[in-house]
Amino acid sequence: MDVQQVTLGGGCFWCLEAVFERVDGVVAVENGYCNGALANPSYEQVCSGRTGHAEVVQLSFDAERITLRELLEIFYVIHDPTTRDRQGNDVGSQYRSGIYWQDPAHEAVARAVTAEVDAAIAAARGGGVVTEIVPRANYSRAEDYHQHYYVQHPEQGYCAYVVAPKVEKFKRTFAARVKPAAA
Repeated sequence: MDVQQVTLGGGCFWCLEAVFERVDGVVAVENGYCNGALANPSYEQVCSGRTGHAEVVQLSFDAERITLRELLEIFYVIHDPTTRDRQGNDVGSQYRSGIYWQDPAHEAVARAVTAEVDAAIAAARGGGVVTEIVPRANYSRAEDYHQHYYVQHPEQGYCAYVVAPKVEKFKRTFAARVKPAAA
């Protein structure tokens, strides 16, 4: 097994976590905060918009089973990379789109995939991708109650109306990448 890590931000971390927990080849997903000024911020501090952190998921994946390119293709389908500091009704810099790399080889892949997505979006509807691609900094794990949130609260309003449709979109679009137990 060749376990590697990448950290992604694309709106509320509950949405990303719910999808990536179902991706074959992803061995762990952890919700957290990164690239802000404060060490170990609380959820409330991040939501204030004053810490500079993004809500993120840290993915550990088996590179022998799924590539970073494939993960980023999923990432770009399940969130809107063209809206700065927002996803749907979630507004604020903590909801920005970002790829936070730890391995310089991952930066090159992220830039290549992002350029392809940007060109496709520009050709289809104008505009472009606003996803930041920067080294991961000042990462901290989110509070325990944020971990595996969708699995624990599928009937909660946000989960039912925002998270569930993203999970279903992933399953439809990437059926071959769904973990057998999560189908």
